[in-house]
Amino acid sequence: MQDLAGPEAGLWRRIERSFVEVCRRYGLEEVRTPVIEYRDLFCHSLGESTEVVQKEMYSFPDAAGRQLALRPEGTAGVLRYVAESRPATEDLRLFYYGPMFRRERPQAGRRRQFHQLGVELICAADPVADAECVALQVDTLRAAGLSNFVLRINTRGDIGDMNRVTEGLRQELRPFLSELCPDCRRRYETNVLRILDCKRDGCRRIVGQLPDLSTYMSGASRSYIEQVYTVLGRLGIAFHVEPRLVRGLDYYVHTIWEVTHPGLGAQDAVSGGGRYVVQMGGRRIEGVGFAVGMERLVIALQREGSGMPERTEIQVWLAAVGEEARAANLQLAGQLRAAGIACSVPLRFQSLKAQMRAAAKSGAKLALIRGDEELQRGTIRLRELDSGREREVPGGRILETVREVLAPEAGTLDNAD
Repeated sequence: MQDLAGPEAGLWRRIERSFVEVCRRYGLEEVRTPVIEYRDLFCHSLGESTEVVQKEMYSFPDAAGRQLALRPEGTAGVLRYVAESRPATEDLRLFYYGPMFRRERPQAGRRRQFHQLGVELICAADPVADAECVALQVDTLRAAGLSNFVLRINTRGDIGDMNRVTEGLRQELRPFLSELCPDCRRRYETNVLRILDCKRDGCRRIVGQLPDLSTYMSGASRSYIEQVYTVLGRLGIAFHVEPRLVRGLDYYVHTIWEVTHPGLGAQDAVSGGGRYVVQMGGRRIEGVGFAVGMERLVIALQREGSGMPERTEIQVWLAAVGEEARAANLQLAGQLRAAGIACSVPLRFQSLKAQMRAAAKSGAKLALIRGDEELQRGTIRLRELDSGREREVPGGRILETVREVLAPEAGTLDNAD
């Protein structure tokens, strides 16, 4: 796990704001779910045989002996909320963001506490809805400033295809069983699709010889994904069909996708998503969604040279000589902030020289200075920090003058009024 502060925290804030703005344009509603849920929620929705449940989930009993878990991903909690709180007939557009937890070996862009931006469109299976979700995913990455990414898409087919797909894969893999790694030999019995996702060279060589998954699927499933491809083409979204892509969770059906970036090395996924069907709270919930890994997105942005943080911008610095002036400046700071002007005052008594050094370091454009003499005259000295030019302004006109000087069309202090 790690702390976030300074410029890096500013970059995260910029990405989160751009994501919220994209979701607003798509008409999405925010939902915030607990970090801790009952363990069974994830076992049921993700699948008992998944790597997340088998190896990676943080689970523990509470004082009453109930099994809880730190959420390893966002979809299950959102679907629980939908099952408990929203009508079964309602289509929904939801988004979330926040920390997730997995007990896995830390690696570049993935720590045991990591963060995701996510979207869930709750609706029946529809190729157009799937294509819109992919478009939302692409817009999210572009709004964050990422450009050099690759979208890879495949299909898992519908639920009726599952048995044919798994049995077909087992038949194809049976002659190579002794050559698979220990994990994949276990997956052969428990979740054979996960073999397609193995990163070991020997397993990848064997997987490269397998037929496309769609070989075992119905004509309706093949037609469904072709419609998704057609709509994406009309939207001008470039993609690669990746016949070995399966994604790691049991609830996926039909369209699945992954977004990779060359700057991330072997573990190159920035985000992924797909359509799913889950039984939750006694009802069947269908939807399509995606999640973006914040840590990996930040690394990818930095590799592209576009990971510029959002700065905490101070526009005005208030400097004081004497305690009475400090108190008066604090009152003035409140007026400036209420007017939408970002300003700062020293947290402790300092010499004027030290205060002006701090003002220059803060990046403020203006300094407002006063001491006993200014208080007696009812004036404030206004200094432009870049040029050093200074003038004395009546206290009753300070807000108006600061606005004029900070305005983009304003000239120098000589013609500000």
